[in-house]
Amino acid sequence: MAKRVLVAYASKYGATAQIAERIGDVLRDAGLDADVQPANRVRDLSPYAAVVLGSAVYAGSWLKPAANFLQTNEQALAERPVWLFSSGPTGEGDPVELLKGWRLPQALQPVANRIRPRDVAVFHGAIDMSRLSFPERLLVRGIKAAVGDFRDWDAIATWAAGIAEALAGDP
Repeated sequence: MAKRVLVAYASKYGATAQIAERIGDVLRDAGLDADVQPANRVRDLSPYAAVVLGSAVYAGSWLKPAANFLQTNEQALAERPVWLFSSGPTGEGDPVELLKGWRLPQALQPVANRIRPRDVAVFHGAIDMSRLSFPERLLVRGIKAAVGDFRDWDAIATWAAGIAEALAGDP
């Protein structure tokens, strides 16, 4: 039987959900049984051998459903392999460099330290001005954020393939 992996996420406008779906596809292609679900819909981690958790990032913070999932399930997450990802920065270049080394919200770092994730990735995000509220459009203009879809699907697939490889080597 294939190892069952949960890919949980929090997404405001769907870009992070699409990243989570791509991760799930790569894991399934590698022979794993991957469920992709919004973090706020997950009730039980016991069926899962591993967890991938990601969130869109706004103003340096994860969305509440992902942050709550991480905090609420700390004990269960500490007992299995976990990978974390954030999506958000737009523009060209390395997303971690664009965020000056930021990988995870500071408020969540103590929980992450206790869980000891196998990896923490940051992926470029997407901004579709037509989907934003008026205040959000003003904010994007004010901070001069690059508008468009900057997600690097190859980087996402490569990261997910690394997860599948790591799980294939785990007993």
